[in-house]
Amino acid sequence: MKGLDQIQRRDFLRIGAGAACGIGFCSRAKVGRSCILLSLTGGPSHLDTWDMKPDAPSAVRGPFRPIRTSVPGMEISEIFPRMARHAGKFAILRGGYHTEPATHEAGQQATKFGAFVKPAGTWQESQETLERYGTSRFGQDCLRARRMVESDAQCVRVEMFDSVFDEVTWDVHGFQPFSPISAYRDVVGPMFDKAFTALVTDLHDRGLLATTMVVAMGEFGRTPKINAVGGRDHYPECWSTLVAGGPIAGGQVIGSSDATGSEPRDHPFTPADIAATVERFLT
Repeated sequence: MKGLDQIQRRDFLRIGAGAACGIGFCSRAKVGRSCILLSLTGGPSHLDTWDMKPDAPSAVRGPFRPIRTSVPGMEISEIFPRMARHAGKFAILRGGYHTEPATHEAGQQATKFGAFVKPAGTWQESQETLERYGTSRFGQDCLRARRMVESDAQCVRVEMFDSVFDEVTWDVHGFQPFSPISAYRDVVGPMFDKAFTALVTDLHDRGLLATTMVVAMGEFGRTPKINAVGGRDHYPECWSTLVAGGPIAGGQVIGSSDATGSEPRDHPFTPADIAATVERFLT
């Protein structure tokens, strides 16, 4: 199977200052190759999305149950039924981490790389297509990102939310002004499930997935234990990332975390490793 471990270890070195501050590999991208970075503002809980621990104590495993996917042995949260049907088109990278402070600002800086542009412009699309991506701003921006790639854009960044304050996001501390963990089931999960699946499926069906790398990542994961008010707090020590297209074959899980999702167990990776993989693919 293709995976991060197949790419030479020298390509996992931390990216240089030029790429980190946004003037590097995007400007040198090969013609016909693109990357869409989906920034999952707020930091998804890996334990409630793509690295569930159903056999862990209740304070760890959370309120959702895992469901089977179209790939034997791969399970994800029940909040992603569409993704489950199209699991062969993306890979789950478990065991991500970074050593920056557990704040949104530090996490966003750690996961920001390359001169990505935000989606813009409008195109005539069928009502069916609009509805497949969802009517949320995130869904429509994912559709715009696909159209930008079709128009030869090389690096496109989609922010799922503008802020973690006063709107429902992945930031499920469980108290206001942040979100309750139930928001994953009621709002955030369905929003992401629709848009991500539509984007990856459209790229696949149009023959663009081999030349377009889609990366979906937040600024960190969430605490393994649920807090006193039923939410989860910031946790950069362990989290998951989704990758579709480019050099990473879909339908696989790369790496793992320990029994409680507290730390990587094998094939750990950092945002810099992801950046190096994107850079190698694009240039």
